[in-house]
Amino acid sequence: MINNNSRIDKLIAEHCPNGVVFKDLGSVAQVGTGKSNGNEAVLDGKYPLYVRSKFIKYIDTFEFDEEAIIIPGEGGIGDIFHYVNGKYALHQRAYRIHFLTNEINTKFTYFYLSENFKSFITKHAVNATVSSIRKPMIEKFKVPMLPLSIQQEIVSILDKFTELEAELEAELEARKKQYEYYRTGLFEFESKIKKVELKSIASFSQGIQVEPSKQHPEMHDGFIRFLRIVDFVKDDETPRYIKNPGERYIKDEGELVMIRYGASAAGRVFLKYKGAIANNMFQIKLNTDELDIKFLYCYLSQPRIYNLLNSGGGTSTMPAITFGQIGGLKIPMPSLKEQKRIVDILGKFDAIVNDLSIGLPAELSARRQQYEYYRNKLLTFKEYGK
Repeated sequence: MINNNSRIDKLIAEHCPNGVVFKDLGSVAQVGTGKSNGNEAVLDGKYPLYVRSKFIKYIDTFEFDEEAIIIPGEGGIGDIFHYVNGKYALHQRAYRIHFLTNEINTKFTYFYLSENFKSFITKHAVNATVSSIRKPMIEKFKVPMLPLSIQQEIVSILDKFTELEAELEAELEARKKQYEYYRTGLFEFESKIKKVELKSIASFSQGIQVEPSKQHPEMHDGFIRFLRIVDFVKDDETPRYIKNPGERYIKDEGELVMIRYGASAAGRVFLKYKGAIANNMFQIKLNTDELDIKFLYCYLSQPRIYNLLNSGGGTSTMPAITFGQIGGLKIPMPSLKEQKRIVDILGKFDAIVNDLSIGLPAELSARRQQYEYYRNKLLTFKEYGK
């Protein structure tokens, strides 16, 4: 790949010795919105419907038949880009960029926008965060007018990266399905293995509510980390700290908590971190030595348990897990030796499919970082006259 990058540099030096000419997007392309709404989508639609999301819907009618780049007009500004070549429909607040000259490779400009559009929008916006954009702002974005042969070669290099990434993603998804298959099998016990309701061997206690004004970004004497839902479901959340509320609300590393509320989080369980838990979570503390807490964690982590808990939350749009639901779960009680065996197997398998430091996730992460590095190198040009 380094040789490819050097080759591109040589070609640019040969064909553009004084720098690359840039033109406003509006001078070389049509920029406009569609007329469709997201609620017009159908399950088995014939044509793609691009909305203000990275997810593509489908519809039975099309508005355009062309090669174009699609970006949202609201939400995901600078993060969502689609390349399309063919018939498609477009949301009223999503923009199409269709080039009017054969001097531009649309796929090349798709990559260039992906690399540079967000910084352009942020630089020219009044606020640090951009919630929406309009046509004139898009039209002012400058695109490089490289010789077509160089554009095509850069596209070829970056396409290879995306193909390799897609192959790794498919392999990882297959491994995850395999993991779920074996996990389900490991928890299928003979009828002679006794099962008990969780409430008979465990106690549950809810966390504490703390006003945002009393949550601090730094640790102080007498304070402890405040564990919120975002701390468990996001990897880059800045920790918050509160005045120690007492042992009743504190979990140690390795103790089990379950999230009570949230459309996608309710029912999820975690062992990591030490701190005071928020009131939208609760602790599960065992009062028996016949059940290993890690075994219970693995059992409750099953998708079928998650789905079962979320299917009984009533008609509320915000699912909520009750003590009655979790307490009524029947937990299998194999020998401690068998519990440890299952935990060890699942731990190794989980690392292969989820641990960012080993296996396929590590390879995929490295490939993405490599792709971003070369995309930046390949799409950075000296502008003519500067």
